[in-house]
Amino acid sequence: MRRSTAAAVGTLTGAALIVGVRLSVSAPAVPAAAPPAVDLAGSGQDVAPAPTKKKPADADKDDDSDKGADGGSDGGSSEGEAGGSGLKDGVYKGAAVKNPYGTIQVSIKVEGGKITAADATYPTTADSATINPPAIAALKQSTVKAQSADVDAVSGATFTSESYVKSLQAAIDEANA
Repeated sequence: MRRSTAAAVGTLTGAALIVGVRLSVSAPAVPAAAPPAVDLAGSGQDVAPAPTKKKPADADKDDDSDKGADGGSDGGSSEGEAGGSGLKDGVYKGAAVKNPYGTIQVSIKVEGGKITAADATYPTTADSATINPPAIAALKQSTVKAQSADVDAVSGATFTSESYVKSLQAAIDEANA
């Protein structure tokens, strides 16, 4: 009888300890919202709007001389190419693209016919809180460098990368219109 009482007390004590430990462990703090979007229209970068409007007129003269060197690549025949080939200055928003983890929408800032900045809104809940911020940062850098929607996907963020590229392409298409 003593053994069964001791076993029951031991079992109950162990179960209480396990439940107590489980209740005291909490999930790490996750940001509730995405970081604030960058204000591409008034970012303070290249504040002089007048020179950017003058550059396209001068750029047309330069583009004529560049056509021979580039082999006539000007004309926007490649999908998603920006590279100074007819993008209108301004801030353009791409379509909001949904994926299984949320919605991504890209905004681009075009000055002098080139993409000078990119920003995106993206989900920051659950796993997206750890995956999306570095992935979006890498994609934004790649966008400015590539001057097109032809950017490499980020490993481990396939859905984010695909959604970003689709939204980016929509923003570039709007800038070409």
